[in-house]
Amino acid sequence: MRKVLYALGVVALFAGGCSQERFVPSSNENNPEDLSAGQIHLSTAGDVVVANRGSGSISVIDHQTHEVETYMLPAEEGEPIPEPMYVVYVGRTQRVFVGDRANDRVAVFEAGSYDVVGTVPAGEGVFHMWADPQGRQLWVNNDIENTTTVIDPMSLQVITTVPTPADLVEMGGKPHDVIVGPHGRLAYVSVLGVSGDDDYIVQYDMGTYQETGRAPVGKDPHVSLAFQHDYLFVPCQNSNVVVVLDRFSMEEEARIDVPGAHGAWHARDGRKFYTANLPGGGSEALFTIDTEDFTVVGDGVDAPYAVPHNIVTNSADTKLFLSHSGASSDKVTIFSIDGSDGRPMYLDEVTVGLNPFGIAFAG
Repeated sequence: MRKVLYALGVVALFAGGCSQERFVPSSNENNPEDLSAGQIHLSTAGDVVVANRGSGSISVIDHQTHEVETYMLPAEEGEPIPEPMYVVYVGRTQRVFVGDRANDRVAVFEAGSYDVVGTVPAGEGVFHMWADPQGRQLWVNNDIENTTTVIDPMSLQVITTVPTPADLVEMGGKPHDVIVGPHGRLAYVSVLGVSGDDDYIVQYDMGTYQETGRAPVGKDPHVSLAFQHDYLFVPCQNSNVVVVLDRFSMEEEARIDVPGAHGAWHARDGRKFYTANLPGGGSEALFTIDTEDFTVVGDGVDAPYAVPHNIVTNSADTKLFLSHSGASSDKVTIFSIDGSDGRPMYLDEVTVGLNPFGIAFAG
């Protein structure tokens, strides 16, 4: 397989009237993160990498041709069959990281060739994970031992292990989804299964690894953000809502009604947020939200298969890839994004391994 090519483009951010104010980068020195600059990849090359939870493999989809190649996760004789969960691409290292729940570790591949680089130990119950854009920290949630393992993606060494807040664990909470801010200063972990009406998003300082804030949200929350604005979008499947938080103060800004909201992805320019209706059976599988005015754009878009789960777009935001999970599932559906409203339209499908779960763009 070809080597992935990389190109960087600076995103121009414009200040205008009130409708643009959310997209003016914050330069307040009191802000925990300075959003005064940012870059995104604009490469025409790249791969969509899918973790096949039921096959012990990753599938690599060429985002232009939709051709698929498959690579097994590493395992020694006598070890459990790997259980790939989520995928993270770290551009600084040109590596792809895949959580292996069965072996309590993260497998590391070289992007492009998909040769195995090695593995890094994590905790029991590896689930969601995310890295900062600078490639300094990879946060891996472990939902059996209720911790988060922080890994250096360059040295492949464990930096530290962060415990889930004890009071939330006592109420049944477990770490689930995770995302980090664009400058690697703040991390956000969703804690689900908490007794009562709310689950929580916990904010951490990535230098001290201490909790710096939290917010109650709906049940079964996931998280997404974009560097162009100050908001954290939190789809909450079991509450049929997307909660919008100020990601610095953790104050609630809005609630947007969306059925079964689960999967979470921002367009590269930050102006659209996509969420998947996981329990909807494929009907109204994808919803598009305008991040300027917090409104749903048009109707939900159908998908041909049930359990629409995780979402990623290519670097140009011209295609959206959606994994369909389930023990017997082996499909990723592909949507074009051609219109000015940013709504996806069904384009194609590919066959991957069993139970496609996490999905990421490498390029």
